[in-house]
Amino acid sequence: MLRTEELTKIFRSNEIETIALNRVNLAVEDGEFVAILGPSGCGKTTLLNILGLLDRPASGKYWFDNKEVSQLNELRRTKLRRGHIGFVFQSFNLIDELTVYHNIELPLLYMGVSASERRKRVYEVLDQIKISHRKRNYPRQLSEGQQQRVAIARAIISKPKLILADEPTGNLNSVNGEEIMNLLSQLNADGITIVMVTHSPADADKAHRIIQLFDGHIVTENIRKAMKIS
Repeated sequence: MLRTEELTKIFRSNEIETIALNRVNLAVEDGEFVAILGPSGCGKTTLLNILGLLDRPASGKYWFDNKEVSQLNELRRTKLRRGHIGFVFQSFNLIDELTVYHNIELPLLYMGVSASERRKRVYEVLDQIKISHRKRNYPRQLSEGQQQRVAIARAIISKPKLILADEPTGNLNSVNGEEIMNLLSQLNADGITIVMVTHSPADADKAHRIIQLFDGHIVTENIRKAMKIS
Protein backbone atom coordinates (compact mmCIF):
# COMPACT_ATOMS: atom_id res chain seq x y z
CA MET A 1 0.00 0.00 0.00
CA LEU A 2 2.61 2.56 1.07
CA ARG A 3 6.30 2.73 1.85
CA THR A 4 8.75 5.43 2.84
CA GLU A 5 12.52 5.46 2.57
CA GLU A 6 14.69 7.87 4.61
CA LEU A 7 11.77 10.31 4.78
CA THR A 8 12.88 13.65 6.24
CA LYS A 9 10.97 16.88 6.86
CA ILE A 10 12.59 20.11 8.05
CA PHE A 11 10.82 23.33 9.01
CA ARG A 12 12.76 26.60 8.92
CA SER A 13 11.73 30.00 10.27
CA ASN A 14 13.71 33.02 11.51
CA GLU A 15 16.97 31.08 11.18
CA ILE A 16 15.58 28.28 13.40
CA GLU A 17 15.66 24.79 11.91
CA THR A 18 13.39 22.06 13.25
CA ILE A 19 13.71 18.48 12.07
CA ALA A 20 10.17 17.14 12.26
CA LEU A 21 10.94 13.78 10.63
CA ASN A 22 14.40 12.23 10.51
CA ARG A 23 15.00 9.42 8.01
CA VAL A 24 11.73 7.57 8.64
CA ASN A 25 11.44 4.13 7.04
CA LEU A 26 7.91 2.76 7.13
CA ALA A 27 5.83 0.20 5.23
CA VAL A 28 2.09 -0.45 5.48
CA GLU A 29 0.49 -3.41 3.74
CA ASP A 30 -2.97 -3.55 2.15
CA GLY A 31 -5.58 -4.22 4.84
CA GLU A 32 -3.40 -3.28 7.81
CA PHE A 33 -4.45 -1.11 10.73
CA VAL A 34 -1.34 0.73 11.90
CA ALA A 35 -1.21 3.09 14.88
CA ILE A 36 1.55 5.70 15.13
CA LEU A 37 1.91 6.50 18.82
CA GLY A 38 3.82 9.32 20.43
CA PRO A 39 3.66 12.56 22.43
CA SER A 40 2.73 15.96 21.02
CA GLY A 41 5.46 17.40 18.81
CA CYS A 42 7.05 14.08 17.90
CA GLY A 43 6.22 14.37 14.17
CA LYS A 44 3.04 12.25 14.00
CA THR A 45 0.87 14.75 12.16
CA THR A 46 3.73 15.79 9.87
CA LEU A 47 4.16 12.16 8.85
CA LEU A 48 0.42 11.74 8.31
CA ASN A 49 0.30 14.87 6.13
CA ILE A 50 3.04 13.48 3.89
CA LEU A 51 1.39 10.05 3.71
CA GLY A 52 -1.85 11.80 2.78
CA LEU A 53 -0.14 13.83 0.03
CA LEU A 54 -1.00 17.09 1.81
CA ASP A 55 2.71 17.93 2.06
CA ARG A 56 6.05 16.91 0.58
CA PRO A 57 9.19 15.74 2.37
CA ALA A 58 12.46 17.67 2.30
CA SER A 59 14.21 14.48 1.23
CA GLY A 60 13.61 10.76 1.00
CA LYS A 61 11.11 8.77 -1.03
CA TYR A 62 7.46 7.81 -0.65
CA TRP A 63 5.65 5.11 -2.63
CA PHE A 64 1.85 5.11 -2.62
CA ASP A 65 0.09 2.27 -4.41
CA ASN A 66 3.40 1.34 -6.10
CA LYS A 67 4.01 4.89 -7.36
CA GLU A 68 6.89 7.09 -6.14
CA VAL A 69 5.06 10.29 -5.20
CA SER A 70 7.36 12.24 -2.87
CA GLN A 71 7.92 15.20 -5.20
CA LEU A 72 4.65 15.41 -7.11
CA ASN A 73 3.29 18.93 -7.55
CA GLU A 74 0.10 20.03 -5.79
CA LEU A 75 -2.19 19.35 -8.75
CA ARG A 76 -0.96 15.77 -9.19
CA ARG A 77 -1.11 15.13 -5.44
CA THR A 78 -4.71 16.37 -5.37
CA LYS A 79 -5.70 14.08 -8.24
CA LEU A 80 -4.08 11.10 -6.54
CA ARG A 81 -5.69 11.84 -3.15
CA ARG A 82 -9.16 12.17 -4.62
CA GLY A 83 -10.98 8.87 -4.44
CA HIS A 84 -7.99 7.02 -2.96
CA ILE A 85 -7.46 8.51 0.50
CA GLY A 86 -10.02 9.41 3.17
CA PHE A 87 -9.16 11.70 6.09
CA VAL A 88 -10.53 11.78 9.64
CA PHE A 89 -9.45 14.69 11.82
CA GLN A 90 -9.58 15.37 15.55
CA SER A 91 -11.62 18.55 14.98
CA PHE A 92 -14.06 16.84 12.53
CA ASN A 93 -13.64 19.61 9.87
CA LEU A 94 -17.33 19.57 8.93
CA ILE A 95 -18.86 22.55 7.12
CA ASP A 96 -21.30 24.24 9.49
CA GLU A 97 -23.52 25.60 6.70
CA LEU A 98 -24.12 22.15 5.19
CA THR A 99 -26.40 19.41 6.47
CA VAL A 100 -25.10 15.98 7.39
CA TYR A 101 -26.24 14.71 4.00
CA HIS A 102 -24.42 17.43 2.08
CA ASN A 103 -21.24 17.21 4.19
CA ILE A 104 -21.02 13.52 3.30
CA GLU A 105 -21.86 14.15 -0.35
CA LEU A 106 -19.21 16.83 -0.86
CA PRO A 107 -16.26 14.61 -1.95
CA LEU A 108 -18.43 13.07 -4.66
CA LEU A 109 -19.23 16.53 -6.05
CA TYR A 110 -15.50 17.21 -6.38
CA MET A 111 -15.14 13.88 -8.18
CA GLY A 112 -17.90 14.68 -10.68
CA VAL A 113 -20.11 11.76 -9.65
CA SER A 114 -23.66 11.89 -11.06
CA ALA A 115 -26.55 13.05 -8.85
CA SER A 116 -28.23 9.63 -8.82
CA GLU A 117 -25.02 7.83 -7.88
CA ARG A 118 -24.27 10.45 -5.18
CA ARG A 119 -27.68 9.93 -3.62
CA LYS A 120 -27.30 6.14 -3.68
CA ARG A 121 -23.85 6.23 -2.06
CA VAL A 122 -24.78 8.79 0.61
CA TYR A 123 -27.77 6.75 1.74
CA GLU A 124 -25.66 3.59 1.83
CA VAL A 125 -23.03 5.27 3.99
CA LEU A 126 -25.64 6.89 6.26
CA ASP A 127 -27.00 3.41 6.96
CA GLN A 128 -23.54 1.90 7.39
CA ILE A 129 -22.47 4.53 9.94
CA LYS A 130 -25.92 4.49 11.59
CA ILE A 131 -26.51 8.22 11.26
CA SER A 132 -29.47 8.22 8.79
CA HIS A 133 -31.82 9.79 11.32
CA ARG A 134 -29.58 12.88 11.40
CA LYS A 135 -29.19 13.43 7.65
CA ARG A 136 -31.08 16.76 7.66
CA ASN A 137 -29.34 18.13 10.75
CA TYR A 138 -26.44 20.59 10.76
CA PRO A 139 -23.15 19.85 12.58
CA ARG A 140 -24.01 22.22 15.46
CA GLN A 141 -27.10 20.09 16.16
CA LEU A 142 -25.04 16.94 16.68
CA SER A 143 -23.08 15.56 19.60
CA GLU A 144 -19.31 15.35 19.15
CA GLY A 145 -19.54 11.60 18.70
CA GLN A 146 -22.15 12.04 15.96
CA GLN A 147 -20.01 14.69 14.26
CA GLN A 148 -17.09 12.27 14.11
CA ARG A 149 -19.38 9.60 12.63
CA VAL A 150 -20.33 12.07 9.91
CA ALA A 151 -16.65 12.83 9.32
CA ILE A 152 -15.93 9.12 8.95
CA ALA A 153 -18.88 8.76 6.56
CA ARG A 154 -17.44 11.60 4.47
CA ALA A 155 -14.03 9.88 4.51
CA ILE A 156 -15.38 6.59 3.14
CA ILE A 157 -17.98 7.92 0.67
CA SER A 158 -15.47 7.80 -2.20
CA LYS A 159 -14.58 4.17 -1.37
CA PRO A 160 -10.92 4.93 -0.64
CA LYS A 161 -8.16 2.36 -0.31
CA LEU A 162 -6.72 4.16 2.70
CA ILE A 163 -8.03 6.11 5.69
CA LEU A 164 -5.67 8.43 7.55
CA ALA A 165 -6.96 9.31 11.02
CA ASP A 166 -5.37 12.12 13.05
CA GLU A 167 -6.26 11.75 16.75
CA PRO A 168 -9.81 10.63 15.86
CA THR A 169 -10.93 10.42 19.51
CA GLY A 170 -9.02 13.46 20.76
CA ASN A 171 -12.16 15.60 21.22
CA LEU A 172 -14.41 12.79 22.47
CA ASN A 173 -15.30 11.40 25.87
CA SER A 174 -14.39 7.79 26.64
CA VAL A 175 -17.75 6.32 25.57
CA ASN A 176 -17.85 8.12 22.22
CA GLY A 177 -14.16 7.44 21.73
CA GLU A 178 -14.68 3.71 22.18
CA GLU A 179 -17.55 3.77 19.66
CA ILE A 180 -15.41 5.56 17.07
CA MET A 181 -12.53 3.12 17.56
CA ASN A 182 -14.91 0.18 17.15
CA LEU A 183 -16.22 1.77 13.96
CA LEU A 184 -12.70 2.20 12.57
CA SER A 185 -11.91 -1.41 13.47
CA GLN A 186 -15.01 -2.56 11.58
CA LEU A 187 -14.07 -0.53 8.51
CA ASN A 188 -10.64 -2.13 8.62
CA ALA A 189 -12.22 -5.58 8.91
CA ASP A 190 -14.21 -4.68 5.78
CA GLY A 191 -10.92 -4.17 3.91
CA ILE A 192 -9.92 -0.52 4.28
CA THR A 193 -6.29 0.12 5.23
CA ILE A 194 -6.03 2.51 8.20
CA VAL A 195 -3.11 4.54 9.49
CA MET A 196 -3.94 6.39 12.70
CA VAL A 197 -1.82 8.76 14.75
CA THR A 198 -2.63 9.01 18.43
CA HIS A 199 -1.20 9.72 21.86
CA SER A 200 -3.61 7.16 23.41
CA PRO A 201 -2.18 3.69 24.13
CA ALA A 202 -5.75 2.38 24.49
CA ASP A 203 -6.66 3.53 20.98
CA ALA A 204 -3.37 2.25 19.58
CA ASP A 205 -4.12 -1.17 21.06
CA LYS A 206 -6.94 -1.57 18.50
CA ALA A 207 -4.39 -1.68 15.67
CA HIS A 208 -2.51 -4.64 14.20
CA ARG A 209 0.78 -2.85 14.71
CA ILE A 210 1.98 0.05 16.86
CA ILE A 211 4.81 2.29 15.71
CA GLN A 212 6.34 4.49 18.42
CA LEU A 213 7.54 7.86 17.14
CA PHE A 214 9.77 10.14 19.19
CA ASP A 215 11.54 13.33 18.05
CA GLY A 216 10.94 12.43 14.41
CA HIS A 217 12.37 8.92 14.71
CA ILE A 218 10.70 5.52 14.76
CA VAL A 219 11.98 4.06 18.02
CA THR A 220 9.97 0.82 18.29
CA GLU A 221 7.48 -1.32 16.39
CA ASN A 222 5.14 -3.73 18.12
CA ILE A 223 2.82 -6.22 16.40
CA ARG A 224 -0.35 -6.41 18.53
CA LYS A 225 -2.40 -8.89 16.52
CA ALA A 226 -2.20 -10.79 13.27
CA MET A 227 -3.87 -9.21 10.26
CA LYS A 228 -6.76 -11.32 8.96
CA ILE A 229 -6.28 -12.53 5.42
CA SER A 230 -9.55 -12.70 3.49
